[in-house]
Amino acid sequence: MNNVRQISVFVENKPGRLSAITQVLKDNDINIRALSIADTRDFGILRIIVNDPDKAFAKLRGEDCTVTITEVVAISIDDETGRLSEVMNVLSDAEVNIEYMYAFLSKSDNKASIILRVDNNEKAHQAFEAAGIAQLTEKDI
Repeated sequence: MNNVRQISVFVENKPGRLSAITQVLKDNDINIRALSIADTRDFGILRIIVNDPDKAFAKLRGEDCTVTITEVVAISIDDETGRLSEVMNVLSDAEVNIEYMYAFLSKSDNKASIILRVDNNEKAHQAFEAAGIAQLTEKDI
């Protein structure tokens, strides 16, 4: 199975907190490959895919950040109208629930990479494999 490890960081919603977190990553040569942030009035959850998740986890934890590692699924699809809908249908047909997702584009190869947190990674992997949808590893991102 090609799970990707995602770092999730609890971030207080106040000036300088996101800056401090990204500074820790920079100071430790940890490169952010993808990110998503969801917030409320008082806090946010920063979700990042990095080049070294174990190091990121340790360094952020060492700075008293509340941090977790979550296994997510990553896929690559052509950047074309309707492709996301087809992916959603694959997961729906496999009865896999999506908790959240985020995406980024690569103009160099005209592909969209999608990070998905689902309720059953194994079922998602099997459904994507059967549908011929390219699955990504941490090294691919």
